Amino acid sequence: YYLKESKGSRRWLLFLEGGWYCFNRENCDTRYDTMRRLMSSREWPATRVGTGILSSQPEENPHWWNANMVFIPYCSSDVWSGASSKSEKNEYAFMGALIIQEVIKELVEKGLGTAKVLLLAGSSAGGTGVLLNVDRVAEQLEEMGYPGIQVRGLADSGWFLDNKQYRRTDCIDTITCAPTEAIRRGIRYWNGIVPERCKLQFKEGEEWNCFFGYKIYPTLRCPVFVVQWLFDEAQLTVDNVHLTGQPVQEGQWLYIQNLGRELRNTLKDVTASFAPACLSHEIITRNHWTDIQVKGTSLPRALHCWDRSLHESNKNGKAPLKGCPIHLIDSCPWPHCNPSCPTIRDQFTGQEMNVIQFLMHMGFDVQKMAQQQGLEPSKLLGMLSSGN
Repeated sequence: YYLKESKGSRRWLLFLEGGWYCFNRENCDTRYDTMRRLMSSREWPATRVGTGILSSQPEENPHWWNANMVFIPYCSSDVWSGASSKSEKNEYAFMGALIIQEVIKELVEKGLGTAKVLLLAGSSAGGTGVLLNVDRVAEQLEEMGYPGIQVRGLADSGWFLDNKQYRRTDCIDTITCAPTEAIRRGIRYWNGIVPERCKLQFKEGEEWNCFFGYKIYPTLRCPVFVVQWLFDEAQLTVDNVHLTGQPVQEGQWLYIQNLGRELRNTLKDVTASFAPACLSHEIITRNHWTDIQVKGTSLPRALHCWDRSLHESNKNGKAPLKGCPIHLIDSCPWPHCNPSCPTIRDQFTGQEMNVIQFLMHMGFDVQKMAQQQGLEPSKLLGMLSSGN
């Protein structure tokens, strides 16, 4: 793992890298051939530059720049859940859950023992890894005699839905396999472990449910902040909606809008959340992560408000802080209806597109949409370009 110490700080940020997974011998072999850095540490660089929430520049990372930063690369391919060593039967070892435990053990010797706050963060498969491991990290530190460290989670782009695919496909590889089926096979292949409290909610053999944010979240003890694009590209990929530069068909368009609605629904009881209506994937380690806003609040600001709210509630359980929101979910209904969304590029030409170009390119029918919303087409175009 990579460590940047900040001796004056009692805040620690542990980041779990993402990068899909593999769930059988065939697709793990392919992954080993094509994405070796996600299966072995052999080719990792000696140092790394932290970006986004891992940056030590206050301009890029206003509230966490001074923390002790730990980057744990993803080489276990098991959504950080595995606990199986290499054996006669299994060519590969899957030890995601154990890697986290070992890193914690070692960091305690390096100053983590005196920490006030430990934020376990992660993107994509690492975001799901946060949901699966945050309570276990807290329990581990308690057992090691450090009950005073406040453990929290920050899950970015790891809140997937176990919804019906747009077009059903057989489970051949990681990309075409429906999310539930992939995890169902993966959990057996990795000997994946899920938190006890979540496991108890489901009958034996149904532990795969705990990989889906909205099912595991209510069972978690540690506070978790959920960051999720309403139109997550990885979710659309596994749902077989491929945006390939051809205008989307009406069925796809309705599917995409419905996905946003379903996702928004699963987040309504999540205390701390940031969910912009954009088509994208991962954000917290991007250097543009400060630019995205929901209802006028940026993500670093929302995380700062969350920090403060946890600090305050520790003291006296007061009402939420005025002017410091932590539940931020876009209500507009289609991709990139939020004007602060990251720039979209045409996948073929690499040209940047504005919202209207993008929607037209997606096959968005302005006339028809305006009719459905009971608006003049010109008014709808005005609203789109201003992002209302």
